[in-house]
Amino acid sequence: MVKKMCVITEDKVCDGCGECDRCDLDPEKMCDNCMRCLGLVDGDDYRAISIDGILLRENDAD
Repeated sequence: MVKKMCVITEDKVCDGCGECDRCDLDPEKMCDNCMRCLGLVDGDDYRAISIDGILLRENDAD
């Protein structure tokens, strides 16, 4: 059986607490994918992040 790891606390095994399904803006609310946490303006379909460069660790460059 493969253990699923928690996405909030990286060294914890998922115990189904549901903390990862909470709204970032209102912790009392379960996430309903309203996207307000991303700062979308009404009418926007997506949010973009521009990437200026990629940094590699020396031992990853091989």
